[in-house]
Amino acid sequence: MTTGSDPSAPRTRDRAKNKGLLLGRPFGIPVYVTPSWLIVAALITLVYGGIVEGRLALGASSYLLAFVFAVLLYASVLVHELAHSVVARMYGLPVRRIVLYVLGGVSEIEREAPTPGREFWIAFSGPLFSLILAAGAFGLYQFADPFSVVGELLFQLWIANLLVGVFNLLPGLPLDGGRLLRAGVWKATGRPLAGSVAAAWGGRVLALVVVALPFLLAWSSGGGLSPWAVVWGLVLGGFMWMGATESLRAARVRDRVPGLSARELARPALAVLSDTPLAEAERRAREAGAEEIVVVDSDGTATSIVHPASAAAIVEGRRWRVPVSSVARAVTGGSLVPVDLRGEELLAVLTDHPLPEYLVVDGAGVYGVLRAADVNAAMSGRV
Repeated sequence: MTTGSDPSAPRTRDRAKNKGLLLGRPFGIPVYVTPSWLIVAALITLVYGGIVEGRLALGASSYLLAFVFAVLLYASVLVHELAHSVVARMYGLPVRRIVLYVLGGVSEIEREAPTPGREFWIAFSGPLFSLILAAGAFGLYQFADPFSVVGELLFQLWIANLLVGVFNLLPGLPLDGGRLLRAGVWKATGRPLAGSVAAAWGGRVLALVVVALPFLLAWSSGGGLSPWAVVWGLVLGGFMWMGATESLRAARVRDRVPGLSARELARPALAVLSDTPLAEAERRAREAGAEEIVVVDSDGTATSIVHPASAAAIVEGRRWRVPVSSVARAVTGGSLVPVDLRGEELLAVLTDHPLPEYLVVDGAGVYGVLRAADVNAAMSGRV
């Protein structure tokens, strides 16, 4: 079971509106559980229920106890994630939500920590609380009858929290230990991207080890290979590999955000009156070296931006009769971008008003047109 915090790479629109069932808002943070949790709950109930029956002989109640353990296990994961989220908010970082899913949980933190020290404490807080829970359950277990219902639950809880805490300290993304490694390399080199690359490759190595582990154990013991161990190793290792790869991609995108500039990304534009024929406007744009056409009123105020696809759909014979206003999209307050915006500030404005194009303004005048596709290309390194 894996847990971790996920500082989003630049802020993007929430692509997954439905994250599952809303459980509550502890500390004001929405907590969701996805339907995939039921898969793990059912597996724990079936597998662990048989173990409980062998130890305590409770009959059908053994499976009820196993289900209670599944709920308590995810409650422990929730505490782990809340530790990440509360520490992040102490440092002024907004937390979008916590999601509990089939392999554990994740805290969706909207921005990365500004310093390696804060990165360290946000990452370390989760495993620390898991280990504290393990120590607490272990202490209580010493006073319980090991063959009682309470004793059995305490035993499983301290073992589970110990495993979650220790496993998440392994040095590779997307685990918390990967973020600790990232913080260390960031501190040593002064470069967040260098830390992310090291931690992502650490995660990939760990993923390969997890996949190979069932085979290595079977070979070293001389015993048979467990199909369940192989399947679980492939699932967990695959998740870790994909998580490390996504973390690396997100880190490279984050590294490009400070270089975003409305001034540099804006396409040069030509302003024309609304009744200007499309063909005439295009002729003027070619002569002026403009890539975009902005429609203005008689006062020179921009009212709309010509939509390339709509303009291209007009046949050649009609282009001298169709006014530019009929193939343009209106300019709204949310589509105005000051020319001096850069980096996170620029990205925040675009995220708050997601549109295909924006009018870049220099004071009251038109500077150019910024297309979302150009911003995406710059963030992905294609320009």
